[in-house]
This record gives sequence, structure tokens and C-alpha cells, in this order.
Amino acid sequence: MLKIRIDNTGYEVPEGTTILDAAGKAGKEIPTLCHKDGVTHYTSCMVCMIKDRHTDKFLPSCSALVQDGMDIVTSGDEVTEIRKKAVALLLTEHRAECEAPCRIVCPAGLNIPLMNRHLSAGDMKAASELSRSELTAEEFRCISCPGYCENACRRKKTDTPVSIRNIQLFIYSSISGDKTIQRPDKQQSEKTEKSTKAIDPGHVRNQFSSRTGKLEEAEMLEWLKECEPGIPRHREIPSFDMAGEEAKSCMHCDCRAAGDCRLRDLAKHMAVKDPRGKITGSPITKKINHQTGLIFESAKCVKCALCVRICEDSTDDPALCFLHRGFVTVLSEPVTESFENVLRKQADAVIKICPTGALSWFGKAREA
Repeated sequence: MLKIRIDNTGYEVPEGTTILDAAGKAGKEIPTLCHKDGVTHYTSCMVCMIKDRHTDKFLPSCSALVQDGMDIVTSGDEVTEIRKKAVALLLTEHRAECEAPCRIVCPAGLNIPLMNRHLSAGDMKAASELSRSELTAEEFRCISCPGYCENACRRKKTDTPVSIRNIQLFIYSSISGDKTIQRPDKQQSEKTEKSTKAIDPGHVRNQFSSRTGKLEEAEMLEWLKECEPGIPRHREIPSFDMAGEEAKSCMHCDCRAAGDCRLRDLAKHMAVKDPRGKITGSPITKKINHQTGLIFESAKCVKCALCVRICEDSTDDPALCFLHRGFVTVLSEPVTESFENVLRKQADAVIKICPTGALSWFGKAREA
């Protein structure tokens, strides 16, 4: 047995124990991102750093083994600052948004992307239940709103914005029974369209420039990959069928793991803000395996390698791997395979282990 101290308390632990495991058995919680019990250790994120007073060194607790005589510090200003720097570095390369522009500018905070996913999937019951759960105010605010959501919609940079307001009005009229607001009169529609065009989108850009910067034309095409081609567009929404068709033109620029993202949770807990500068060496890409329903969004990947490590023993199911080196390292399918041919049996496993939502189900919101 090895004798160590953890936060000024003495312990005896077996040789070969990681500092993270030793601290956990001592009741000390150390944050992790790239670590998962039962998966081979791979020092990557540096979020689990601790300090050894005996050597005055900082060590990654998930992979560093306990040494006799260690005097471990699992908290405190120095350790906290190191962890915050690690999270900040991850965010520097994390070119992704937690919430879509349409939802952020919505005065009522409606979950517009989730509504569009329900409608696109033909799940009208889920769409209605979502709308009903969000009706907390006495007045349905979409009735008088000039359409901030549509002004912020990225789809309008390609052709026309998704008819978000009219979709919401139709859903509301369906569950409330008030058919008078299904179709606003022509004068109101013209007023809304004019007001929407008159809104200065500067406040929208300011909220996103620190996270993603300006999307290049090639990257905009990547967002469009989630939009079904050839689907009819509708400005007026008189039926669920038309609502579903129009919802399929949504680019889904939110994150499916917005409520289940370990990186977001850590940043919030440590009060780390998204940095203004972003590393943009690797372009934003979306890869979709239409056979399995797996989607990979490179902008959200923090290269923790968890998805790689859990598939190491696979011999008949091509998995993801790292390509290139240094800052240009990217997670990708093997050079000898297409993305349509990877993870046919293990898609669910890699989605569940991904800490940021870089891997998820295409066309669905990730289950928390």
C-alpha cells in the first residue's frame, strides 16, 4: 500500500491506482471531460488537473498514477485556475453554438429548433405538447411579435427564412382552438414583414461573433446538408403537413446536446466565458450517415478520443480515427472508408459517450 495525502488528509491506496480513483474513494470530486470509467485512459482535455505539493507539479489525475509520499491538492485557487485555462483552450477550438440564433432572440425563449425537429419528423403530438408547455404567459407573444426569430434565421442568407412565426401561430391556434389567428390578415402580414426587415440584426451578430465568427460560403453549405432538398416552401401555414414541410428547411444550427453537454456544464460551473478569438484552421463540416442516422459535426468535437477508444477492439465495423497532426488534427473516418460505412453497429455507443454532441442522431434532439 502507498501512503499519500489528499487535501491534508492521509490515505493508503494500492499501487497502480490513478489519482482520480484515489480522490474519488476519498470523497473528492474532480471534474473530467475525456475520462470514462472502463475506457482506456488518454490524457487529452487537462480538465482534471491536480497539484502534488511534494514535487510542486500539476498532473492529469485521470492517467497519473499515485506515487508514495504524494501530497495531492484537488481544489484551491491554483488548481482551479489551471482547470479554467484548460476549458478556455477547449472553447477556443469549439466553433459551435449551444443555442440557435432564432431561439436566443425570441422574447419568449421558445425552443424553435426542437419544434422544427418534431414537425420534420411528423410528430405533431410532440410539437403540440412542446408548444403547450411553453405557453406560460397570458398572451401568446408571437401574435404581436415582429418576427425577431426570422430576422436571425440563417436560412435567409441562402433564400428566405423559415416561416417560424406562422408555424408557431398555427400550432398555437390548433391547441387553443382559436382559429382567428391561424392566418393574420394581409395588412398585419405586410406590417410584420416590413418590421422584420427593419430590425437591425447587429445585436444578433454580436451575440454570435465571439463564438463562431462569420460563416464562410462553403460552411453555409455544410449547414444546408440537414435541409431536405426539393421540399416545398410555405409562407402561410394552414395545416400540419405544410408546417412539417416548411420545418424541413430549417438548417438546425443549434446543438442537439444543448441540455446534455459536459463542456457547457464545466464552462458554466467554472464561470469560463466563450473566448472572442477562435482557432479556425479546420473548416466547419457536417457528415451524415443516412444508413445509420449518425451525424458528426466537427465544430463541436474536442478531440477527447472517447469515441475512438471504445471502438478499438472492433474488427468488422470501421470506426472513427484521428488524421493529421498538431493543430490540424481532425477526427474522421479512415482514409480507406466512407462515412456511410463507419459505425454501423456502434453508432448508439459513440453518441452516448460523446461529451459535447459532436456525434448525435440526425434529425433528432439528443436525449439527456
